[in-house]
Amino acid sequence: MAEPQTQRQRCALCQVEIDSSGGIDQVHFSQGGAGTRSKLWARVCQYLSTDEQKGLCINQDASKRGEEQPGDRFVDMAAVDLNNPPG
Repeated sequence: MAEPQTQRQRCALCQVEIDSSGGIDQVHFSQGGAGTRSKLWARVCQYLSTDEQKGLCINQDASKRGEEQPGDRFVDMAAVDLNNPPG
């Protein structure tokens, strides 16, 4: 049985690589482990502001990235009161 062929894309804008194999995409970030297209969207792609940037992005197709999943976004940090440092 032949294995599904892997297709690799690199985003010209952010340099993230996406491997597609058998309908499953795996995003390779420059730091940390691999993730999903929805994680890439939540952390990077949604913040693009110009049509030129969006035209270069390989993750604009909502049908390919799916719904955002828990853990896709960065965790919010607790507020720090700079007027009353601890200790």
